Amino acid sequence: MTARKNVNLRQYADHTRGWRENAYIYPVISRRSGGLSIGINLNPDTACNFDCVYCQVDRTGTPRVREVDVARLGDELSRMIADAQSGGLFDDPAFADVPLELRKIRDFAFSGDGEPTTCKHFRECVDLVARFKREASLDDAKIILITDACYLTKPDIVAGLAILDQNNGEIWAKLDAGTQEYYQRVNRPNYPLRHVMENIIAAAQVRPVVIQSLLMRLDGVGPDEAERSAFSDRLNEVTRAGGRIAYVQIYTVARRPAEKYVTALSDAEVDQIRDLVRERTGLRAESYYGAS
Repeated sequence: MTARKNVNLRQYADHTRGWRENAYIYPVISRRSGGLSIGINLNPDTACNFDCVYCQVDRTGTPRVREVDVARLGDELSRMIADAQSGGLFDDPAFADVPLELRKIRDFAFSGDGEPTTCKHFRECVDLVARFKREASLDDAKIILITDACYLTKPDIVAGLAILDQNNGEIWAKLDAGTQEYYQRVNRPNYPLRHVMENIIAAAQVRPVVIQSLLMRLDGVGPDEAERSAFSDRLNEVTRAGGRIAYVQIYTVARRPAEKYVTALSDAEVDQIRDLVRERTGLRAESYYGAS
């Protein structure tokens, strides 16, 4: 499947986490989810262990809150679900022009201003989201963890992932590079690529994971042939180790990035990388394009 429909929808370019007076819960229309995604920000302090060149988080201001108040998070989540299900959310000018087919709650996404698995309340928050999802009869909605995969083997995170597995959960593990050099340049991380690969493999040996890969131009140049091939090699490394990959998301910049030298790949370039992944790995791969 290819995400071409509604490619110019203005909401795709605005995934702001500041919704009304909320501290943790925010709505977005997601091109990858195919509709309404209720975001859960477990990093309101904006601290992150990566410093990706394409990140759209503004880290220059002072956060309104720094800690996760689980009770308040639950209150905000309850109101957001009710607002979405009643249609009241789409009376807001920010969402009034969203097409009807994109108004259904598709998922709850742990995706905020940092790495969700660094939150000390991660397991408790996963359990809370699962409970609210059941109570709202949203059986088909997923619970998604969008992660840089650095902490997936920590015992408390493993316990949270078990709850995720029992409630239509899905891990979207970031893998933006095939080589250490390119990974360092793009993600500016605090762990080496080998560590990320070991964590992805460990998680994928338990359940299928989605690989999310944001690829871009740096100073006008996209990843070269060697880097693209190495990226496919890393995917094959996961499957050779007994890991399962549900599919691979090949996408590009759709919102203003942290660094001015980062720009989106063309649709054709995204498709070329997608086709290479399919050819080299046999995996399902999907394209998601820039908003322009």
